[in-house]
Amino acid sequence: MSKHKHDVGDLRLLDEMGNLATPREEVVTGEPRGLERIDHAETTRIKYLRIALRVVGVAFIVGIYTFTLVWPSGWSWHTGHHTPHYLQMILGVYATLGFFLLLASRKPLAHLSLIWFTVWSSVVHAVIMAAQALANPEDIAHLWGDVPVLLLFAAVLAWLTPRGAAVASR
Repeated sequence: MSKHKHDVGDLRLLDEMGNLATPREEVVTGEPRGLERIDHAETTRIKYLRIALRVVGVAFIVGIYTFTLVWPSGWSWHTGHHTPHYLQMILGVYATLGFFLLLASRKPLAHLSLIWFTVWSSVVHAVIMAAQALANPEDIAHLWGDVPVLLLFAAVLAWLTPRGAAVASR
């Protein structure tokens, strides 16, 4: 007979104390302990969020400026061939935001506040521009230019960004 007698109660006690030697969950499942398995739909959603962050980031870096040149009546609030100071400022702010969205695309869940800032600031910017375009008939083309694009970017990022229980489980 064995020198050490153990019953099931002893094993439960060791398990509760964390002294029971078992294969680590990280080794068996490939996932860190304490995190629930990410379902396939959520993994796909994060994949598309990464892509969306890259698209929006690049659009903010080069797209806005390009559209102000190609379609000024729908993207720029000035006339003429020069780039006014306010537009240079807006382009600089959006290019900076675009750069950080590209960085955030690597690990979106670590940058949720930046993503939500992008969503809500885009909505606010679009609503203000829409009101200005409606109040000034010469700016009405913005309702088919930058306003819907900002709202589209905001909607896509908001739809793809996990929230609530999905984020808490990670």
